[in-house]
Amino acid sequence: MMNKIERSPFNSSLESGVRSVIILHSLFPNSVDLHRLVDFDYLTVHSGDVNGPESLHAPLPMRAGELLVRREIVEKGLLLMMSRGLLTRIATDTGIEYMASDKSYSFVSNLASPYLVKLIERADWVAENFGEKSEVEIKVMVKGFFDHWTSQFQPVNARSGEMHE
Repeated sequence: MMNKIERSPFNSSLESGVRSVIILHSLFPNSVDLHRLVDFDYLTVHSGDVNGPESLHAPLPMRAGELLVRREIVEKGLLLMMSRGLLTRIATDTGIEYMASDKSYSFVSNLASPYLVKLIERADWVAENFGEKSEVEIKVMVKGFFDHWTSQFQPVNARSGEMHE
C-alpha cells in the first residue's frame, strides 16, 4: 500500500508567498516589515471590509481571526519566495523589511488566471489606498477588525448592554 501525502495549496507557503510577491510588487519600490505585510495580506483578500473592491475570499464571520494565524504562514511564504530570488530582505533603521526584487516584475506580469488577475488588482488597490498610511493609522484600522471580531464572542444580551447579577 502506498503512503500518500496530500497537501493542500490553501494556506500554504506557496499560496502566501505568491500573494506576498504580488503585494510587494504593487508597493515597489517601497519595502514593508512583516507586521505590515500581514495586514496588507488581509486587506488584499478582504478588501470589501474596508470599502474596497469585492473581497476575493468569502466574508466568513470570524475572518478577523485570520490576522492571528497569518504571520507564520506569510513568513514561510517570504522565505520560499526569497529562495527563488523574487523577494529581498533588507535591513532598515527600523528593522527588517521585505521588498520585491527585479525578478518579481516578470513573475507577476506572467500571472494570468482570473483569480490572480483579481489578486493583482486588489494588491494595487491596497498599495494605492494604504501604502502611504502611517503605522498608527493601520493599527487603528486593524484594531477595529479585532474589536468587531471579539464582540462576536460575547452573548447577545451583553452586546445590547444588559447586565447580569
